[in-house]
Amino acid sequence: MTARTAKGQRTRRRIVERAAPVFNTRGYAGSSMSDLVRASGLKKGGLYNHFSGKEELALEAFDHAAALMRERFGSAMEGRDGTLDRLFAVVDAFGSLVEDPPVAGGCPVLNTAVESDDANPVLKERAREAMEVWLRLIGCLVKEGVASGELQPDADPRRTASVVVAALEGALMLSKLHDDPAHMRRTIDHVKEHLGSLTAAGGGGA
Repeated sequence: MTARTAKGQRTRRRIVERAAPVFNTRGYAGSSMSDLVRASGLKKGGLYNHFSGKEELALEAFDHAAALMRERFGSAMEGRDGTLDRLFAVVDAFGSLVEDPPVAGGCPVLNTAVESDDANPVLKERAREAMEVWLRLIGCLVKEGVASGELQPDADPRRTASVVVAALEGALMLSKLHDDPAHMRRTIDHVKEHLGSLTAAGGGGA
């Protein structure tokens, strides 16, 4: 890799990092190229040297934001022993999006999914793929817990993942809408109680 190529990649990465909070707070439709140029610190021509247009930049900015979310979940689970402890770590990491999002604006997957539903099928598909990663993460943890005997044999990985993610994303929306993190705190307590009921000694079903 030449020095010029490396510099170009660093510039491209910096543009993506600075564009991500713009898209996540203003949305795709609400983010103008002028907004993105200002955020990047480059001239308009410099931005177009690296990206063909707003959609290409938006896709890379979303991928960057989603990757930060995956890193947060991974870091939260480090050093945690047992399925329930790891599940609680993921729930707590999700809850932190209310007051400490990795990218300004909150959950990039929720924001992008809501805005792009009928407006941008490419971004919608990107958001769907990112959500599937989260669902699989929780589902795999539940599946591992069943296999290890920590969770009840009838604990359903897909159903549990769906309920947990839906509850937390809904709580995030309510917390942002009402500017009140209590919605998330209550939901975290409820979700943990539900997950705890799935343990082999807990009773209850998935």
